[in-house]
Amino acid sequence: MTEPSPKGICRLSIVPLRKEAADASEMVSQLLFGDHYEVLEESKNGKWLRIRMAWDDYEGWIDRKQHTRISEEYYEHISNADYKVCTDLHSNIFFKKDYIHILIGSVLPIASHELFKMEEQLAFNGNAKSLHLKRDHGFLKEIALKYLNAPYLWGGRSPFGIDCSGFSQTVFKIAGYRLPRDSKDQALQGQEVAGVEEAREGDLAFFVNEKGSIYHVGIVLDGRKIIHASGKVRVDALTPEGILDEEKQQITHKLASLRRIIKFIG
Repeated sequence: MTEPSPKGICRLSIVPLRKEAADASEMVSQLLFGDHYEVLEESKNGKWLRIRMAWDDYEGWIDRKQHTRISEEYYEHISNADYKVCTDLHSNIFFKKDYIHILIGSVLPIASHELFKMEEQLAFNGNAKSLHLKRDHGFLKEIALKYLNAPYLWGGRSPFGIDCSGFSQTVFKIAGYRLPRDSKDQALQGQEVAGVEEAREGDLAFFVNEKGSIYHVGIVLDGRKIIHASGKVRVDALTPEGILDEEKQQITHKLASLRRIIKFIG
């Protein structure tokens, strides 16, 4: 019988997930506090671990010094438990006798039932919601606007640096919906929306580059507006052609498609 792969969890504020096993390698994503994962392999020098994140199956390399190992049993428990997700832009927790800064989107080992491991108990007085509780487009907009003016950062998932698909994925995660990490994969989710005229608040809009490949995503707001990460998280006009920078009066991103993740009634 094959031995199960080691499991781990992020117990730091942010951990970079890199394309290759090197500090200078491209950061493709980030782990926030509470993200758990499977270890797939280790580098030849033993300093790096290639992991697969549980939430979205995204793979990359983390520094072994930033790895916290957990048991197979606890990994399964986290995967099935309805833990809380932090909704404050920034907060603090008292965890294992230390204060740790955490960010919006961090998953906390707090559930409606008794905690799985006594040593995992923490003190948290901030705002949070049940991770798997699905909220409506109004809540989604409220969370999205908390990221306004966050600087663009390739691979980022925090209000101190975030990319376009990291933004949409994390906002939807907080609202209770699971999306893949990259925009091209997010564009395959949900239901197709015929056009801008049919778009509703909370829909996702996708955009193509010169080669016709999807490379950008944003969240539709009411009143023909879109919030997206381009230079910073910003609100621009959404037209049938694409994103209109009203200050420069030019289309900055060419519209490809719209998808509806949150179902509307009526």
